[in-house]
Amino acid sequence: MSDLRPRAALRTAVVWEVLQDALELRVKATGRQALDVLDTGGGSGNFAVPLARLGHRVTVVDPSPNALFALERRAAEADVAERVQGVQGDAHGLLDVARRGGYDIVLCHGVLEYVDDPAEGVRNAVAALRPGGVLSLLAAGLGGAVLARALAGHFAEAHQALTDPNGRWGSGDPVPRRFTAEQLTGLVEQAGLRVGAVHGVRVFSDLVPGVLVDTEPGALDALLKLEAAAAELAAFHSVATQLHVLGEAAESETG
Repeated sequence: MSDLRPRAALRTAVVWEVLQDALELRVKATGRQALDVLDTGGGSGNFAVPLARLGHRVTVVDPSPNALFALERRAAEADVAERVQGVQGDAHGLLDVARRGGYDIVLCHGVLEYVDDPAEGVRNAVAALRPGGVLSLLAAGLGGAVLARALAGHFAEAHQALTDPNGRWGSGDPVPRRFTAEQLTGLVEQAGLRVGAVHGVRVFSDLVPGVLVDTEPGALDALLKLEAAAAELAAFHSVATQLHVLGEAAESETG
């Protein structure tokens, strides 16, 4: 989106592009300009506030009171407080605080890495969707971590991540779990959705020295275009820092 900071744009541009296309399709399909969006694990509103600025109603579920306080302040500063609701909760008890079958779009970004049961987390997110709704799932990619450790010269850690059941490179790894594209699409399909698209996120941006992006004229735009071009190519999914899966619920039989 145009109001994203340059550095943030590198991390989110691919996801925003896919998400905005999905939103436009749902607006056309439902005939409603304002959609109901659930952002589970949405924190301080990196996605929720821009979505509300587009006119959609967004409910953010997050376990952190501090994050929800920051969300409230951020929404107020963006003049969208009436379209953003923060609720304390987590993926395990999602349906205790969110409406079952009540949302056109559900975001599950950076959540599955931290839950005890990723399959349950996906099932709960899917249960919150309306017929024809869309799940936006973003999680840490295994291959990206392996590549990053190897390029940094930490070969034993790269091998550990490659062979560890959860994709962790050691006890100091801050990420509890990583996924392959096949694992994520499997979770989505097992929860009853059709996989609409898979994208590699941050294929190159985490590997490129920041000084090149900050000082070389046109480097940021060129890198953004490169990320966008590589995102849909399956060959790059195995080395992406994050993986984005779009899951689509079936329409109701009457609609």
